[in-house]
Amino acid sequence: MDRAAHVEAAPAISIAGLAKTYASGLQALKRVDLEIRRGEIFALLGPNGAGKTTLISVVCGIVTPTAGRVLVEGHDIVRDYRAARSKIGLVPQELHTDMFESVWGTVRFSRGLFGLPPDAAHLERVLRDLSLWEKRNDKIMTLSGGMKRRVLIAKALAHEPEILFLDEPTAGVDVELRRDMWALVRRLRERGVTIILTTHYIEEAEEMADRIGVVSKGELIVVEEKTTLMKKLGKKQLTLHLEAPMTAVPAGLAEWNLVLANGGTELEYTFLASEERAAIPALLRRLGDLGVAYKDLNTHQSSLEDIFVTLVSERA
Repeated sequence: MDRAAHVEAAPAISIAGLAKTYASGLQALKRVDLEIRRGEIFALLGPNGAGKTTLISVVCGIVTPTAGRVLVEGHDIVRDYRAARSKIGLVPQELHTDMFESVWGTVRFSRGLFGLPPDAAHLERVLRDLSLWEKRNDKIMTLSGGMKRRVLIAKALAHEPEILFLDEPTAGVDVELRRDMWALVRRLRERGVTIILTTHYIEEAEEMADRIGVVSKGELIVVEEKTTLMKKLGKKQLTLHLEAPMTAVPAGLAEWNLVLANGGTELEYTFLASEERAAIPALLRRLGDLGVAYKDLNTHQSSLEDIFVTLVSERA
Protein backbone atom coordinates (compact mmCIF):
# COMPACT_ATOMS: atom_id res chain seq x y z
CA MET A 1 0.00 0.00 0.00
CA ASP A 2 2.77 2.42 0.98
CA ARG A 3 4.68 1.60 -2.17
CA ALA A 4 1.63 2.26 -4.36
CA ALA A 5 1.11 5.62 -2.66
CA HIS A 6 4.77 6.47 -3.24
CA VAL A 7 4.54 5.58 -6.95
CA GLU A 8 1.39 7.68 -7.29
CA ALA A 9 3.10 10.66 -5.67
CA ALA A 10 6.25 10.39 -7.80
CA PRO A 11 6.59 13.28 -10.26
CA ALA A 12 6.21 12.72 -14.00
CA ILE A 13 9.46 14.64 -14.55
CA SER A 14 12.19 15.41 -12.05
CA ILE A 15 14.93 17.88 -13.04
CA ALA A 16 17.88 18.53 -10.71
CA GLY A 17 20.82 20.91 -11.17
CA LEU A 18 20.30 21.06 -14.93
CA ALA A 19 22.76 23.27 -16.82
CA LYS A 20 23.67 23.67 -20.48
CA THR A 21 26.60 25.65 -21.84
CA TYR A 22 27.21 25.54 -25.59
CA ALA A 23 30.65 25.43 -27.20
CA SER A 24 30.29 29.14 -28.02
CA GLY A 25 30.23 29.84 -24.27
CA LEU A 26 26.50 30.63 -24.25
CA GLN A 27 25.03 29.50 -20.93
CA ALA A 28 21.52 28.54 -22.02
CA LEU A 29 20.47 26.94 -18.71
CA LYS A 30 21.76 27.69 -15.20
CA ARG A 31 21.12 24.98 -12.58
CA VAL A 32 17.41 24.41 -13.12
CA ASP A 33 15.53 22.40 -10.47
CA LEU A 34 11.95 21.46 -11.25
CA GLU A 35 9.42 18.72 -10.59
CA ILE A 36 6.39 18.36 -12.83
CA ARG A 37 3.42 16.54 -11.36
CA ARG A 38 1.54 13.78 -13.11
CA GLY A 39 -1.55 14.93 -14.94
CA GLU A 40 -0.94 18.67 -14.65
CA ILE A 41 -0.69 21.34 -17.32
CA PHE A 42 2.56 23.20 -16.68
CA ALA A 43 3.40 26.36 -18.62
CA LEU A 44 6.98 27.52 -19.08
CA LEU A 45 6.70 31.22 -19.65
CA GLY A 46 9.46 33.50 -20.82
CA PRO A 47 10.65 35.84 -23.56
CA ASN A 48 12.25 34.46 -26.73
CA GLY A 49 15.79 33.30 -26.01
CA ALA A 50 15.11 32.72 -22.30
CA GLY A 51 16.02 29.01 -22.47
CA LYS A 52 12.57 27.40 -22.73
CA THR A 53 13.30 25.37 -25.88
CA THR A 54 16.73 24.29 -24.58
CA LEU A 55 15.08 23.00 -21.40
CA ILE A 56 12.53 20.99 -23.39
CA SER A 57 15.22 19.71 -25.77
CA VAL A 58 17.31 18.38 -22.87
CA VAL A 59 14.33 16.62 -21.26
CA CYS A 60 13.40 15.07 -24.63
CA GLY A 61 16.96 13.82 -25.18
CA ILE A 62 17.69 16.06 -28.16
CA VAL A 63 20.33 18.18 -26.41
CA THR A 64 22.89 16.73 -23.96
CA PRO A 65 23.11 18.62 -20.67
CA THR A 66 26.41 19.98 -19.35
CA ALA A 67 25.40 19.13 -15.79
CA GLY A 68 22.45 17.81 -13.83
CA ARG A 69 19.99 14.96 -14.07
CA VAL A 70 16.56 14.42 -15.62
CA LEU A 71 14.21 11.57 -14.72
CA VAL A 72 11.13 10.90 -16.87
CA GLU A 73 8.67 8.59 -15.11
CA GLY A 74 11.68 7.36 -13.11
CA HIS A 75 13.91 6.74 -16.17
CA ASP A 76 17.18 8.67 -16.52
CA ILE A 77 17.05 10.53 -19.86
CA VAL A 78 20.77 9.87 -20.54
CA ARG A 79 21.34 6.38 -19.10
CA ASP A 80 17.94 4.95 -20.03
CA TYR A 81 17.19 7.04 -23.11
CA ARG A 82 14.83 4.70 -24.97
CA ALA A 83 12.56 4.01 -21.98
CA ALA A 84 12.44 7.72 -21.06
CA ARG A 85 11.83 8.91 -24.61
CA SER A 86 8.99 6.41 -25.15
CA LYS A 87 7.03 8.20 -22.43
CA ILE A 88 7.28 11.56 -24.21
CA GLY A 89 5.47 13.11 -27.15
CA LEU A 90 7.07 16.28 -28.52
CA VAL A 91 5.42 18.89 -30.71
CA PRO A 92 8.30 21.13 -31.86
CA GLN A 93 8.05 24.74 -33.00
CA GLU A 94 9.38 24.04 -36.47
CA LEU A 95 7.33 22.26 -39.12
CA HIS A 96 9.72 19.52 -40.11
CA THR A 97 8.11 16.38 -41.49
CA ASP A 98 8.15 14.46 -44.79
CA MET A 99 6.16 16.72 -47.12
CA PHE A 100 5.66 13.96 -49.71
CA GLU A 101 4.17 11.49 -47.22
CA SER A 102 0.42 11.22 -46.54
CA VAL A 103 -1.00 12.22 -43.17
CA TRP A 104 -1.90 8.58 -42.40
CA GLY A 105 1.52 7.35 -43.51
CA THR A 106 3.42 9.79 -41.32
CA VAL A 107 1.48 9.10 -38.11
CA ARG A 108 1.69 5.34 -38.70
CA PHE A 109 5.45 5.65 -39.20
CA SER A 110 5.80 7.73 -36.01
CA ARG A 111 4.09 5.01 -34.00
CA GLY A 112 6.35 2.37 -35.52
CA LEU A 113 9.46 4.35 -34.54
CA PHE A 114 8.69 3.50 -30.92
CA GLY A 115 8.39 -0.20 -31.70
CA LEU A 116 4.65 -0.30 -31.07
CA PRO A 117 2.33 -2.63 -33.01
CA PRO A 118 -0.06 -1.00 -35.52
CA ASP A 119 -3.26 0.36 -33.97
CA ALA A 120 -5.50 1.84 -36.64
CA ALA A 121 -8.27 2.61 -34.12
CA HIS A 122 -5.94 4.75 -31.97
CA LEU A 123 -4.57 6.63 -34.98
CA GLU A 124 -8.09 7.25 -36.27
CA ARG A 125 -9.12 8.66 -32.88
CA VAL A 126 -6.08 10.98 -32.86
CA LEU A 127 -6.79 12.22 -36.41
CA ARG A 128 -10.47 12.75 -35.67
CA ASP A 129 -9.59 14.66 -32.47
CA LEU A 130 -7.45 16.98 -34.57
CA SER A 131 -9.98 17.34 -37.44
CA LEU A 132 -7.49 15.56 -39.74
CA TRP A 133 -9.48 12.42 -40.56
CA GLU A 134 -10.84 13.82 -43.85
CA LYS A 135 -7.26 14.71 -44.82
CA ARG A 136 -5.72 11.34 -43.91
CA ASN A 137 -4.83 10.44 -47.53
CA ASP A 138 -3.59 13.93 -48.47
CA LYS A 139 0.12 14.61 -48.88
CA ILE A 140 1.42 16.90 -46.12
CA MET A 141 2.79 19.38 -48.68
CA THR A 142 -0.79 20.14 -49.82
CA LEU A 143 -2.00 21.14 -46.35
CA SER A 144 -2.32 24.64 -44.90
CA GLY A 145 0.10 25.79 -42.18
CA GLY A 146 -2.52 25.18 -39.49
CA MET A 147 -3.20 21.65 -40.74
CA LYS A 148 0.54 20.91 -40.82
CA ARG A 149 0.72 22.00 -37.18
CA ARG A 150 -2.10 19.55 -36.40
CA VAL A 151 -0.11 16.78 -38.12
CA LEU A 152 2.85 17.48 -35.79
CA ILE A 153 0.55 17.00 -32.81
CA ALA A 154 -0.87 13.78 -34.31
CA LYS A 155 2.68 12.45 -34.78
CA ALA A 156 3.51 13.25 -31.16
CA LEU A 157 0.41 11.39 -29.94
CA ALA A 158 0.79 8.36 -32.23
CA HIS A 159 2.69 6.28 -29.64
CA GLU A 160 0.31 7.12 -26.76
CA PRO A 161 2.80 9.10 -24.64
CA GLU A 162 2.16 9.80 -20.96
CA ILE A 163 3.81 13.23 -21.24
CA LEU A 164 3.26 15.75 -24.03
CA PHE A 165 5.55 18.72 -24.71
CA LEU A 166 4.17 21.58 -26.77
CA ASP A 167 6.88 24.07 -27.74
CA GLU A 168 5.22 27.41 -28.57
CA PRO A 169 2.14 25.49 -29.81
CA THR A 170 0.14 28.44 -31.08
CA ALA A 171 2.90 30.71 -32.43
CA GLY A 172 1.62 32.01 -35.75
CA VAL A 173 -1.59 29.96 -35.84
CA ASP A 174 -5.10 31.29 -36.33
CA VAL A 175 -7.59 31.81 -33.51
CA GLU A 176 -9.70 28.78 -34.49
CA LEU A 177 -6.72 26.40 -34.32
CA ARG A 178 -5.64 27.95 -31.04
CA ARG A 179 -9.06 27.21 -29.50
CA ASP A 180 -9.06 23.68 -30.95
CA MET A 181 -5.63 23.03 -29.47
CA TRP A 182 -6.66 24.30 -26.04
CA ALA A 183 -9.71 22.00 -26.14
CA LEU A 184 -7.52 19.04 -27.18
CA VAL A 185 -5.03 19.75 -24.38
CA ARG A 186 -7.86 19.69 -21.83
CA ARG A 187 -9.17 16.37 -23.20
CA LEU A 188 -5.69 14.86 -23.00
CA ARG A 189 -5.30 16.04 -19.42
CA GLU A 190 -8.65 14.41 -18.57
CA ARG A 191 -7.17 11.13 -19.86
CA GLY A 192 -4.22 11.54 -17.49
CA VAL A 193 -1.60 12.93 -19.90
CA THR A 194 0.89 15.36 -18.32
CA ILE A 195 1.29 18.45 -20.51
CA ILE A 196 4.16 20.93 -20.57
CA LEU A 197 3.85 23.91 -22.87
CA THR A 198 6.25 26.73 -23.54
CA THR A 199 4.81 30.03 -24.55
CA HIS A 200 5.44 33.73 -24.60
CA TYR A 201 1.69 34.33 -25.01
CA ILE A 202 0.61 35.32 -21.53
CA GLU A 203 -3.06 34.59 -22.22
CA GLU A 204 -2.18 31.02 -23.17
CA ALA A 205 -0.62 30.37 -19.76
CA GLU A 206 -3.47 32.19 -18.04
CA GLU A 207 -6.07 30.15 -19.94
CA MET A 208 -4.46 26.71 -19.77
CA ALA A 209 -1.98 26.18 -16.96
CA ASP A 210 -2.35 24.74 -13.47
CA ARG A 211 1.17 25.90 -12.58
CA ILE A 212 3.53 28.36 -14.19
CA GLY A 213 7.32 28.49 -14.31
CA VAL A 214 8.92 31.74 -15.44
CA VAL A 215 12.24 31.41 -17.28
CA SER A 216 14.56 34.37 -17.76
CA LYS A 217 18.15 34.26 -19.07
CA GLY A 218 18.45 30.51 -18.52
CA GLU A 219 17.17 30.59 -14.94
CA LEU A 220 13.87 29.38 -13.56
CA ILE A 221 13.03 32.45 -11.49
CA VAL A 222 9.66 31.35 -10.11
CA VAL A 223 7.44 28.25 -10.05
CA GLU A 224 3.99 28.74 -8.62
CA GLU A 225 0.36 27.67 -8.83
CA LYS A 226 -1.24 30.07 -11.28
CA THR A 227 -3.87 31.29 -8.82
CA THR A 228 -1.27 31.71 -6.05
CA LEU A 229 1.05 33.61 -8.38
CA MET A 230 -1.68 36.04 -9.32
CA LYS A 231 -2.77 36.44 -5.70
CA LYS A 232 0.75 36.85 -4.34
CA LEU A 233 2.21 39.12 -6.99
CA GLY A 234 -0.90 40.63 -8.51
CA LYS A 235 -1.37 44.26 -7.68
CA LYS A 236 -4.73 45.97 -7.51
CA GLN A 237 -5.49 49.59 -8.17
CA LEU A 238 -8.35 51.44 -6.55
CA THR A 239 -9.44 54.60 -8.38
CA LEU A 240 -11.63 57.13 -6.55
CA HIS A 241 -13.47 59.62 -8.78
CA LEU A 242 -13.62 62.79 -6.65
CA GLU A 243 -16.57 65.17 -6.33
CA ALA A 244 -14.18 68.13 -6.49
CA PRO A 245 -10.65 68.23 -7.96
CA MET A 246 -7.63 68.42 -5.64
CA THR A 247 -4.29 70.14 -6.14
CA ALA A 248 -2.48 67.89 -3.64
CA VAL A 249 -3.08 64.73 -1.61
CA PRO A 250 -4.09 65.73 1.93
CA ALA A 251 -1.41 65.12 4.56
CA GLY A 252 -3.86 62.95 6.51
CA LEU A 253 -3.72 60.36 3.71
CA ALA A 254 0.09 60.11 3.55
CA GLU A 255 0.30 56.52 4.85
CA TRP A 256 -1.59 55.16 1.80
CA ASN A 257 0.84 56.56 -0.77
CA LEU A 258 -1.94 57.87 -3.01
CA VAL A 259 -1.41 59.47 -6.41
CA LEU A 260 -3.50 62.23 -7.97
CA ALA A 261 -4.47 61.60 -11.58
CA ASN A 262 -6.57 62.99 -14.40
CA GLY A 263 -6.10 66.65 -13.50
CA GLY A 264 -6.70 66.10 -9.79
CA THR A 265 -10.14 64.54 -10.31
CA GLU A 266 -9.01 61.01 -9.37
CA LEU A 267 -7.13 59.46 -6.46
CA GLU A 268 -5.28 56.24 -7.24
CA TYR A 269 -4.22 53.70 -4.63
CA THR A 270 -2.06 50.72 -5.67
CA PHE A 271 -1.83 47.79 -3.26
CA LEU A 272 -1.13 44.06 -3.17
CA ALA A 273 -4.18 41.86 -3.59
CA SER A 274 -3.35 40.21 -0.26
CA GLU A 275 -3.73 43.57 1.56
CA GLU A 276 -7.17 44.38 0.20
CA ARG A 277 -9.27 43.30 3.17
CA ALA A 278 -7.46 45.52 5.64
CA ALA A 279 -6.36 48.47 3.52
CA ILE A 280 -9.49 49.57 1.66
CA PRO A 281 -11.96 49.97 4.56
CA ALA A 282 -9.39 51.94 6.57
CA LEU A 283 -8.73 54.27 3.62
CA LEU A 284 -12.44 54.88 2.99
CA ARG A 285 -13.01 55.66 6.69
CA ARG A 286 -10.15 58.18 6.67
CA LEU A 287 -11.56 59.85 3.55
CA GLY A 288 -14.87 60.22 5.38
CA ASP A 289 -13.15 61.65 8.46
CA LEU A 290 -11.35 64.22 6.29
CA GLY A 291 -14.54 65.12 4.41
CA VAL A 292 -13.13 64.02 1.04
CA ALA A 293 -16.18 63.20 -1.11
CA TYR A 294 -16.08 60.85 -4.10
CA LYS A 295 -18.84 60.01 -6.58
CA ASP A 296 -17.55 56.64 -7.78
CA LEU A 297 -14.78 54.10 -7.27
CA ASN A 298 -13.49 51.11 -9.19
CA THR A 299 -10.67 48.55 -8.93
CA HIS A 300 -8.38 47.04 -11.53
CA GLN A 301 -6.37 43.85 -10.92
CA SER A 302 -3.04 43.26 -12.63
CA SER A 303 -3.04 40.48 -15.20
CA LEU A 304 -0.52 37.69 -15.48
CA GLU A 305 1.17 39.87 -18.12
CA ASP A 306 1.78 42.64 -15.58
CA ILE A 307 3.18 40.10 -13.11
CA PHE A 308 5.43 38.55 -15.75
CA VAL A 309 6.84 41.92 -16.82
CA THR A 310 7.51 42.80 -13.16
CA LEU A 311 9.29 39.49 -12.47
CA VAL A 312 11.52 39.65 -15.54
CA SER A 313 12.39 43.34 -15.14
CA GLU A 314 13.35 42.77 -11.48
CA ARG A 315 15.93 40.21 -12.65
CA ALA A 316 17.33 42.37 -15.44
